[in-house]
Amino acid sequence: MDKYSKFYDHLQDAANEFRKIGPGKTIRVVSHLDADGISSCSILIRALTRQNMQFVVSIVQNIDENLAKALKAESHEHVAFTDLGSGQFSILKEYLQGKKVFIFDHHELDSEQEAEGFVHVNPHIFGIDGSKEIAGAGVTYLFAKSLDSRNTEMAHIAIIGAIGDVQENSGFGRLNNEILADAVAAGKIKVVPGLKIFGTQTKPLYKLLAHSSQYRISQITGSESRAIQFLLQTGINPKEGEKWRKLGDLTEDEMKSLVTGILLRRLNEKEPEAIIGPTYILCEESRQSLLRDAKEFSTLLNACGRMDKASLGIGVCLNDKKQKAKAIEHMATYRKEIVKAMNWFEESYNANKIIRGKNYVIINAEDKILHTMIGTLASIISKSNLIENDMFIMSLARMGDGNTKVSLRASSSNNPDLKELISKMAEAVKGTSGGHMGAAGAIIRSEVEQEFIETAKNTFESMNTNLLIDPER
Repeated sequence: MDKYSKFYDHLQDAANEFRKIGPGKTIRVVSHLDADGISSCSILIRALTRQNMQFVVSIVQNIDENLAKALKAESHEHVAFTDLGSGQFSILKEYLQGKKVFIFDHHELDSEQEAEGFVHVNPHIFGIDGSKEIAGAGVTYLFAKSLDSRNTEMAHIAIIGAIGDVQENSGFGRLNNEILADAVAAGKIKVVPGLKIFGTQTKPLYKLLAHSSQYRISQITGSESRAIQFLLQTGINPKEGEKWRKLGDLTEDEMKSLVTGILLRRLNEKEPEAIIGPTYILCEESRQSLLRDAKEFSTLLNACGRMDKASLGIGVCLNDKKQKAKAIEHMATYRKEIVKAMNWFEESYNANKIIRGKNYVIINAEDKILHTMIGTLASIISKSNLIENDMFIMSLARMGDGNTKVSLRASSSNNPDLKELISKMAEAVKGTSGGHMGAAGAIIRSEVEQEFIETAKNTFESMNTNLLIDPER
């Protein structure tokens, strides 16, 4: 048997073990607060409902001893973790012995992976890279599908989780592709070639181009007036009467002209054609809906989790119309927080209040930015033109409980294992860490922030890179 066959067999074994619980029981569910965690939790809720089970849900940023102790003190005999748990297995093993514990995760493994009463489902156990091939939502979905084939109706939510965890790169790996095939077969998703820019379904075309930050378009990104001028020069009228046109309003010939014009503007980029690729359209959402594009859907879920409105995100995944409307309204608050965070960063950066080195930028926001937003800030900065390639971006923000959240990103896809890197830094100050090779984080005590920052600076400076950050940028 190959590793994939073994993984699928393990999923079936987990489903069989889960069936032993029987209907009418209450499952204590704990999941992560990002788009993948909310997707994972929603899939499990649908599966539990089909099994006639009750559930109590918590959405958290991380697992620590305090959470494990609280779960231990609860009367619930059955606990399920989605999109977390594998990296904190030792803690869970210590405190949750005597309970029946299910872990559905794709993060890298703790030193301990097995314990009596634990059912641990993670592709890494079988040599499958969970950071690339499948997200937490995908693991939970495959379990739910093994439990009841009717749960294939949630395949599109698993894909949204994978997109939220940045596992789509002009296509998916094997396991995500198999889930995508389920979503397409169920009529939930269609895959169409297009521009991989955020807002293709909802933004006016000129705004879409001007706000393209991940994929820079020379002399257009950052300027709505130049975007309008570009469209006119390309032979595309940005308006139809008094209405600003969107990407979906273009004719086939206009679309070809637009793509050609964009590629010509991106010839100096490393990968000029990276802006073109598959897009994932949710068939049951209206053409005017923010939720029609899977990438925008995942951003909405992330916004709900980061702004302490995870229940709205779960409602969106479960197709609750009232919750959808509330979540879409909530996006405005999330965007304001992003703008606030970026404005603070740019002001601090220009005032030389950001720590800069030859191959790193360290942003200690203290209490100026929400700790749930610090990873988002680091991700945006890593893709912006403020930062050179091959730079580490580390951000910190205080959580208000005596701890500080740390996020680590890099402005190159060829970076070393960020999870391993931050793990060593966190261990030096007795902190905890987690994440993936390409996006990792840690929790440290606020009182050791400066010690941690010095450790990070020494670590980055000892690494082999000659790229400098331009202090004038």
